[in-house]
Amino acid sequence: MPIKIERILLPTDFSDCAKHALMYALSFATEYDARLVILHVVPQLNLPPELETSAAPLYEDMEKNAREKISRLVPKRFLEKIKVENVVVRGVPFLEIIKAAKKYKADLITIATHGRTGLQHAIFGSVAENVVRQAPCPVFIVRQLEYG
Repeated sequence: MPIKIERILLPTDFSDCAKHALMYALSFATEYDARLVILHVVPQLNLPPELETSAAPLYEDMEKNAREKISRLVPKRFLEKIKVENVVVRGVPFLEIIKAAKKYKADLITIATHGRTGLQHAIFGSVAENVVRQAPCPVFIVRQLEYG
């Protein structure tokens, strides 16, 4: 039975690594004639409740900036071939990615990993690792290798 991929979710943090993952997602979407949902999560800041309301303009700026960046990610030549939906939400990145995968009924998540290890991994964790553990569909992990 052939693999059916109709919807691909690509979370992005706009890093070079995420742009590398975008190329895979675009290739898959073109090959399978799939819809591509590009998701950016504006991280929820851990602020005390009394400061949360004063942070509203900051969140609005972050979301506006993200919407502008996300709208420029996909080269025009792909927009003529595939359907792309850009989504910006606020929250905990891996949780929002899982929610979006369910909401948009993703058949595949294509996600970048920064390959953090040691202390960086202990402090920041791994969004990709958490997504793999909880995703409702297959996850294709893209790591941008550095050659030097």
